[in-house]
Amino acid sequence: MDFEAASSVGRTPHGSSDDPSVLDFSANTNPLVPAAVEGAFHDSFEAARSYPAEPPERYKSAAASYVDCMPEGIIPTPGGLAAIRLAISLVVSSGDSVLVPAPSFGEYEREVRLQGGTPEIVPHDEILETDPTDHALAIVCTPNNPTGEAADPDALQAFATRCRDAGTVLLADEAFLGFTDQPSLAGTDGVIVARSLTKLFGLPGIRTGFAVATGDLRDALRGARRAWNLSVPALETGIVAMGETEFIAETRRRVESERERLRTALAEQFTVYPSDAPFLLFDVGDRSVSDICQHAREQGVVLRDARTFNGLDNHIRVAVRLPQENDRLLEVLADV
Repeated sequence: MDFEAASSVGRTPHGSSDDPSVLDFSANTNPLVPAAVEGAFHDSFEAARSYPAEPPERYKSAAASYVDCMPEGIIPTPGGLAAIRLAISLVVSSGDSVLVPAPSFGEYEREVRLQGGTPEIVPHDEILETDPTDHALAIVCTPNNPTGEAADPDALQAFATRCRDAGTVLLADEAFLGFTDQPSLAGTDGVIVARSLTKLFGLPGIRTGFAVATGDLRDALRGARRAWNLSVPALETGIVAMGETEFIAETRRRVESERERLRTALAEQFTVYPSDAPFLLFDVGDRSVSDICQHAREQGVVLRDARTFNGLDNHIRVAVRLPQENDRLLEVLADV
């Protein structure tokens, strides 16, 4: 990590509120949690009095089944962002150029700068057509945050091939891919996949995730991973959550249905982006983003001011929550 960059690079704004009295549409986490996870969390207490298994083979096996790859390719990390940092810290050196999509997750640009690299900003919907030659790394977020669209699988595979031919590592952030039925790039040569259990399983505070890679990339990630980097509760709840196939299927059905209902209603007032994710981005036009967010906050509803994303200047992002909660959001926004 570059010392001067670490001293000067600022923090990236994110959604989520720690106020339990509000209805939080600013964070894109599932409002529901698999029923068995709470029991696994409590049952892990006694085991947490000892160090977790190292390496955590049961967790790796569960993760491999979850994304359909070989267990040896799984590198456990405390959340998806930790997987992203691990990948960028290994691949990017001072002076390297990195293809970074925008608008997209702000931590990509920050992590590249922390390594002394130079982010080359590319429109998120053009990055799969960009020439990866002479770049140390290319980053793709699918579905993209905050716009919501998933990358076309064939176009993504073709881009992965071009990156591999160019000697450019591809980092695929699949934090929201579990909300879709699209296949993961996990196990694809030349690709590092970052996965988070935060979003789909509603567990942002437990910090559970993993990276996936093959060959030399796998070996480097595995060697760089800190021992005991996931707690026993994180490992045990993650193992249980990733096996909850019916919960995953029901979540996908609910999000798809509620997302379309919200999109149709919001489109009567705003320009709404297409989405495959558990959130919607909309352009408020000549209205004030600040005024809308403040109005909603006064009604006990928190929205995500999306102007902090690179390239957005009059946008708001909202999560897709439970039906009655989404009704409340529409009720509040009807008054703006």
